[in-house]
Amino acid sequence: MMTSQLRSRWGGFMVGSKIALDPRESRELQRRTRATTIAVRDRQRAEMILLRAAGMTQAQIAVRLGVSRVTVNDWCQRFLARRLAGLDDAPGRGRKPSLPPEAVRMVLEKAVTPPAMQLSNDGARGRDLAGQRAAPVGRHDIKPHLSRTFKLSKDKQFEAKFWEVIGLYLDPPEKALVLCCDEKSQCQALERTQPGLPLGVGHIRTRTHDYIRHGTLTLFAALNYLDGKLISRIAKRHRHQEWLAFLKTINREVPASLAVHLIADNYATHKHPKVTAWLSKHPRFHMHFTPTSSSWLNLVERFLRDLTDFITEKSFASLGELSEAIIGFLAERNANARRYIWRAKGEDILRKIAAARETLAAVQAG
Repeated sequence: MMTSQLRSRWGGFMVGSKIALDPRESRELQRRTRATTIAVRDRQRAEMILLRAAGMTQAQIAVRLGVSRVTVNDWCQRFLARRLAGLDDAPGRGRKPSLPPEAVRMVLEKAVTPPAMQLSNDGARGRDLAGQRAAPVGRHDIKPHLSRTFKLSKDKQFEAKFWEVIGLYLDPPEKALVLCCDEKSQCQALERTQPGLPLGVGHIRTRTHDYIRHGTLTLFAALNYLDGKLISRIAKRHRHQEWLAFLKTINREVPASLAVHLIADNYATHKHPKVTAWLSKHPRFHMHFTPTSSSWLNLVERFLRDLTDFITEKSFASLGELSEAIIGFLAERNANARRYIWRAKGEDILRKIAAARETLAAVQAG
């Protein structure tokens, strides 16, 4: 009797049934566990299924995720019954809308329609919407007071260069070193006029808006894709001479038995005739240039973002202080190296870029 009741409740699946995932389901569930924009409940449901497929018991999963065993059993059985679709909330759940559809449509149209005369920024338009009870349409992610920049590459060889760089990440060559290279110019030694307040309970960190500028430095960095360590050089200027000196530094520090594959952007110093002549005399160096306007393909940019945050939060009374701080930051980084792994699928990226090009072409066509 009990067995038949359980089969009836879960559409023929026994409580405690094991889960086997096909490759597509496994990839999607892993994507959900890593995504930063997904709801917490959706990430948790994906973790339940992955852990169950890995052989953990429902009781173990409940303890690990901090939920009840009943909850784990519920979502596992829903997955068995409807696969990925079973992890979605049933229609009609949640708070009922407080505005009729026509009112929601009117607010959305007003949010995305620019005023006839743009006399101020879109923040005013965001304030206007406050009187239209825009909160009920917040789920549509309309934020008229915000904007972001973008740039689509016009490189005619974009796809070939794209796959050349991605290929080094996905399948690094043997007996070779893949180095993601770039320079952070204009590292400013800014001395704040007053000391800031540290982070504390009830208040955020503060720093003065004004400062004394003591000059700038340029950091040349080469990120080892395989272990996350960095080869670096600090210089006062940013010319082909400094880039060539950095290449010589790399040549000295990398064992002579290894080939060196350098990923770099299209900055003029990287292609200077003297640089090209030096590279021709050192055949173990192989240059791989990212497509124009596509420096995001270079993983060293991720490290440079961390360095920027480190510099902007501090105050430096001289270039010497700035240089010492950067050297200390790099030493700590290499002592606790963290590898950046390329996980995005090339096909998905190209699909998004193609969609963006179509949208841009439609806008330009009027």
